Amino acid sequence: MSKVYARRVSVAAGAATALVCTLMLSGQSAQAAPPSPPSAATARTYLAEIKEQAEGPQDGYSRDKFPHWIDQGNSCNTREVVLKRDGTDVQQDGSCAAVSGKWVSAYDDATWTQASDLDIDHVIPLSEAWKSGAAQWTTERRQELANDLTHSQLIAVTDNVNQGKGDQDPAEWLPPKTSYHCEYARMWVWVKHVYGMTADAPEKATLKKILDAC
Repeated sequence: MSKVYARRVSVAAGAATALVCTLMLSGQSAQAAPPSPPSAATARTYLAEIKEQAEGPQDGYSRDKFPHWIDQGNSCNTREVVLKRDGTDVQQDGSCAAVSGKWVSAYDDATWTQASDLDIDHVIPLSEAWKSGAAQWTTERRQELANDLTHSQLIAVTDNVNQGKGDQDPAEWLPPKTSYHCEYARMWVWVKHVYGMTADAPEKATLKKILDAC
């Protein structure tokens, strides 16, 4: 890498960091969404690389084996960080709890102004992850998945929609908003690929059908 190019990359990175900080301080969300998943074409490649395998047993599963809503600094846990990220005009109290703001649930297009109306969905449900390989992971690796802010694993959505999803995979459940299916499939595939999880045959077939139509 040339010195000139390196300086340009450094300046661009600094400007991006400054923008994120400014937006956070002003109460505006920098994204109002999870990290963007790869394109449909890339997701199709990732899907082909995911090992097809029947789901493992539920034996031994517990949400406690996926420590979540861990401290993220500044008195904020993972849930509060996601609420801040996925909303607009979000104001937090001294304990980092969201006391006001506006959230639009991507799964159903419902708009909320109370954080209590939202769940933070694990796109790959923790039980699904357990049956797709996480049963053999370390607790540290499971904690990483359960609090992942880098990939599209966490999203603030309408609470009863998330509860209706439960631990179902895309062959069994998809967001009520059909126009979001492509995004959801890309999110799902990205996380499973990154963590080396498996997928069963109906799950892979459904994801392929969605991605092919994106």
